[in-house]
Amino acid sequence: MTDHADNIGDLARREALVLGRNLVLAGAAPMAFGASIVRADSAQVDRPVVKSAVSLTVNGDIKRMELDTRTTLLDMLREHLQLTGTKKGCDHGQCGACTVIVDGRRVNACLALAVMHQGSSITTIEGLGTPEKLHPMQASFVKHDGYQCGYCTPGQICSAVAALDEIKRGVPSHVSQDLAQQPQPTPAEIRERMSGNICRCGAYSNIVEAIAEVAGGAA
Repeated sequence: MTDHADNIGDLARREALVLGRNLVLAGAAPMAFGASIVRADSAQVDRPVVKSAVSLTVNGDIKRMELDTRTTLLDMLREHLQLTGTKKGCDHGQCGACTVIVDGRRVNACLALAVMHQGSSITTIEGLGTPEKLHPMQASFVKHDGYQCGYCTPGQICSAVAALDEIKRGVPSHVSQDLAQQPQPTPAEIRERMSGNICRCGAYSNIVEAIAEVAGGAA
C-alpha cells in the first residue's frame, strides 16, 4: 500500500510540474507575440521631427534657435544654451528644482514647451546675479545657510524672488486672511508660496529666514 501511494504521489507531482510548464509557455507566447506587434506599430507611426524657429530673451540676451517642437523650456536652457544652473529634478513639475522666471512669473520649466514662450523674457539663476555681484536673495541664502546639497537652490531662489514680487503686486495666496488687503511677507505666506519647491535636505527653516530678511520681515 505504501509503495502504491508513493507512486500516485510521484505521478501527481509530475503532472503538476508539466501543467506549470505548459502554463508558463502559454503565457510567454502571447507576450512575445505582443512585443513584435508593438515594434511593428512603432515603426508605422514613426514620423519626421517637426522643428520651429524660436526667438526669446534669456537673461537679457536675445536667443534665436530652431528647436524640435517637443523641446521643453528646461531642455532648451540646459541642452541648447548650456545654462545648467536650472536643475532637472522630478521632470514632472512636482519638485520645483527647474523653476525660472518667465515674464516676471515663476514657471516650472520642465512642464513648458519652448515654442510656447516665443518672445518671452526668461530669467534663470545665472541671470539673477554673479559670484562677484550676488542678487540680494542669493546673498541671503548664503548668509542663512538656506541650502545643503544645493541641488534645489537655483529653483528655490528664482521662486523666492518671484514670490516676493507676487506679494508686492497684491496677489493673494491660500493663507491670505483678507483678499481685500495687501498680503504681507509673513512666515505663513512665505511657506505657502514656496510650498511647490521641495528641499530634500530639509533646509526649510533657513530658507524662510533668508526670504524674510530680503522682504524686510522677520521669520
